[in-house]
Amino acid sequence: MILDVFSELQSAEAGGHGFEEQLFRDAIEQAKLADAVGFGIWWAVEHHGYPPFSYSSAPEMMLTAISQHTERLRLGHAGVLGPFAINHPMRIAERGAFLDNLSGGRLELGIARSVPNEWETFGSDPDETRAEVNEALRMIPQMWAQDVFKWKSERITIPPLQIVPKPLQRPHPPLWVAAATPEGFEGAGRLGVGVLATVMLQPVEQLGVLFDAYRRGQENSDPVGEFVNDQRAAFAFFHCAETRQQAIDSRASEAALWFMNAQPRLFSVPRDMWIETVRDRTPLWGNAENRVVADEDQSGGDLEDPHPIVRLMNRQWAGLEIDPVEAYEALEPIDSVVIGDAETCLRKLDRYGEAGVDRLMCLMQMGHISQESILSCIRTAGELVIPKLR
Repeated sequence: MILDVFSELQSAEAGGHGFEEQLFRDAIEQAKLADAVGFGIWWAVEHHGYPPFSYSSAPEMMLTAISQHTERLRLGHAGVLGPFAINHPMRIAERGAFLDNLSGGRLELGIARSVPNEWETFGSDPDETRAEVNEALRMIPQMWAQDVFKWKSERITIPPLQIVPKPLQRPHPPLWVAAATPEGFEGAGRLGVGVLATVMLQPVEQLGVLFDAYRRGQENSDPVGEFVNDQRAAFAFFHCAETRQQAIDSRASEAALWFMNAQPRLFSVPRDMWIETVRDRTPLWGNAENRVVADEDQSGGDLEDPHPIVRLMNRQWAGLEIDPVEAYEALEPIDSVVIGDAETCLRKLDRYGEAGVDRLMCLMQMGHISQESILSCIRTAGELVIPKLR
């Protein structure tokens, strides 16, 4: 299994003028170190209008900047928002190929459906988003391969055009799609693209259900490109320290709780529904049809809730101080929260490997965690974890 970096360009320490500049420069410093110590891909997301959860509204520009400060680290979208009203397929192909050339052939192109609020913002039809993502994945490799490209469907028409630049990688860069439901995983397998599993805080065994759907799709494969990318990547909270105490002192567990508290607004899910998925450790996609616009003034919940994670999330939501030891111990039993010393991290990574994960997308920059702690984590993982994975 290969360790990657997953970046939201996130920080709960929002400041005044110049804050964003420092956030971006910090990310470049992280990428330089990740490149040096052996991480595989830097995955950048695309979100619009959701600070402080994500300042990554121009991921291709961030990846282009990172490409000029790194030599080996591959540059991944996790992913470009695929609905046509947000990103026209031709623009995705052009910008992706530009990055591939400027980076010396290091692009990994993933596409995602986006989230309800972004569909509303850009005028996307929610019922068409999956079909538009699938159609974009079929169009883009042809745009890269054909001297003159044209396309006509019920959703989009492109007259005969020479679409440039062409990517450096041949026959084309690896293609991926972000998925969180069995339907999405099966579709990825059918398209012959890698899958980016965006589920979180669920038992690692739950990935088996999703990967079974991916394999079903592969059995009826109709690949979009000239080669099949069959890699499976999964998301995880990640912080690796030399000792357990250092992992606690980093407050990475609190940062993971902050991330979970910030999620409902992004996904337009009422907080009480989100909390129940945490309590029951049931996949969010089980409630997908119940999504509604979330009320930002929702109640924070019971501050003495018997569930340790829910209790801590509610207290954090209410602005109360969280005991770092309590936060660490509440998340420690969860395999999908890879926070601890190197031995603990390796043990949890083994579970992902057993589940069939090829790449782990490690979220390290989250919540209030400091730049110093993030760099220390990257360095420690490079010294104590990555060599053993090899």
